[in-house]
Amino acid sequence: MISTRRGRKPSSPVKELPLGRARVAASILDSDLGNLAYSVRRAEKEGADRIHLDVMDGHFVPNITFGPRTIRALRKRTKLPFDAHLMISEPGRYIEQFLDAGCDSVTIHVEIEEPIEPTLRAIRAAGRAAGLSLRPKTPLSALEPYKALLDIVLVMTVEPGFGGQSFMADVAREKILAARGLLSHKLHGAEVHVDGGVNRETAELIGGLAADVLVVGSALWIPGRNMGREIRLIRALADEGYQYTLNDGRPPIPRDRVVTFATLPRHLARTFQAEIEKVGIPVLVFRSGGLDVEEPDEVRDWDMLLPASSEAAALERFGARRDAMLREAAAWRAAGMPPVPFVPAPLPPRPDEVVT
Repeated sequence: MISTRRGRKPSSPVKELPLGRARVAASILDSDLGNLAYSVRRAEKEGADRIHLDVMDGHFVPNITFGPRTIRALRKRTKLPFDAHLMISEPGRYIEQFLDAGCDSVTIHVEIEEPIEPTLRAIRAAGRAAGLSLRPKTPLSALEPYKALLDIVLVMTVEPGFGGQSFMADVAREKILAARGLLSHKLHGAEVHVDGGVNRETAELIGGLAADVLVVGSALWIPGRNMGREIRLIRALADEGYQYTLNDGRPPIPRDRVVTFATLPRHLARTFQAEIEKVGIPVLVFRSGGLDVEEPDEVRDWDMLLPASSEAAALERFGARRDAMLREAAAWRAAGMPPVPFVPAPLPPRPDEVVT
């Protein structure tokens, strides 16, 4: 018999839930600012997908928070990705510091008065995701000149500067789905983030407008509230909104699902992998079938796996090329598998190297 302390029943193992489409970024703006390390660790433990860092300078917005030194200290406390939202007047002046601090993505505001393109290029050259945000009254058309450089569009559904404000549903309806269209040229990885008033009451609407990342702040830090349940509920409601508003009742494709796009000899698989990854779709190449140690790698088949959410785009762009590769593989095998040059596994391109 299993013994328990203080008469408690042994806890049942938590069932791992499949990942859906929506992701939750936990904003620490309304957490205990005197113990940010604990807040970050707690958000990770409770299931947040990433940490959202609101950086304010007291000039661009009427509030002051923290800077790159604080982010650098927090970086050691979690493995979750860091989303930095720079609500500052001169992001170009400080961008290297934020990149060095460990930010995985950096979003700046389109309303700043300094040149925007050099900062976006610096973010992408560092191999990080670059984003632009806009205030509720700024039209989405302000992002058009920069869309080729964007990995993220952050739609503000409150006025930036303070947490706990009311959600602007009219702004959400006007901009979120349109922002998804603005990023449609990217075949994989582009994200629409929504920040401001996101909670269980607004998540279904936001998900139904094709948002990818829901930035949740004050709703997670209410004393006595179960943060993990709140995160799961917001994700589920966002996915349900997407399913019944945009996807004809079909559940969205889970973001962790992969499909086999082609099965080819190694030299062709790696060549094809480099071509597909050049347009921004990640590809994994593994030995096909069982591990037969007697069969040399250069003559066996290799499976090319890619995200299920990118399968349609890959088929449209590379369907004909895949057919040609399969014919080439069949001809090579029919010829007795003559020796071919060794093709090394390609390195994935940085964001600034992706061809759209």
